[in-house]
Amino acid sequence: MNNRIEKGDIVLISKSGKYYNQIGEVIGVDYNIFFVKIVTVKLDNQEETFEEKDLQLQTKKPSLQEVITSVEKILEQVDRIPYLPTKEKVELPNRLKYLKLDIPKLDKQLIQKNFDSINTILTATKEVDSSASFWQEIDSNLEKISWWIRTSL
Repeated sequence: MNNRIEKGDIVLISKSGKYYNQIGEVIGVDYNIFFVKIVTVKLDNQEETFEEKDLQLQTKKPSLQEVITSVEKILEQVDRIPYLPTKEKVELPNRLKYLKLDIPKLDKQLIQKNFDSINTILTATKEVDSSASFWQEIDSNLEKISWWIRTSL
């Protein structure tokens, strides 16, 4: 695992003081005049800066391959949704396939448009019946894709 702290990673503040043991998401990385890595971390509704040595990596943001795998996992679950309307039975798998092809191109607008459509279809469908076990798999993979879009593009 790559232990370099990058934008989008989840970190734990290990420096004693006001923010000790808090967890946040890295929203920026820079270097000061002494080439010390300075990391901006979002904690709840505020942003604070820390030296990299004061942070512990908790979770790496998803890689490109992990996101593509998440799309494939959702695609596998689509057939298990019994109450998907006819139009969405065709549109949802197609949009997922396009999303999988678009991700390596890193075209934010195209990826975001497809993801929003997929999310809308799945959210509306889930409202009908969210009790099925496959929703947990779909939701965790949607969250991973959303995290990657937010932090990588």
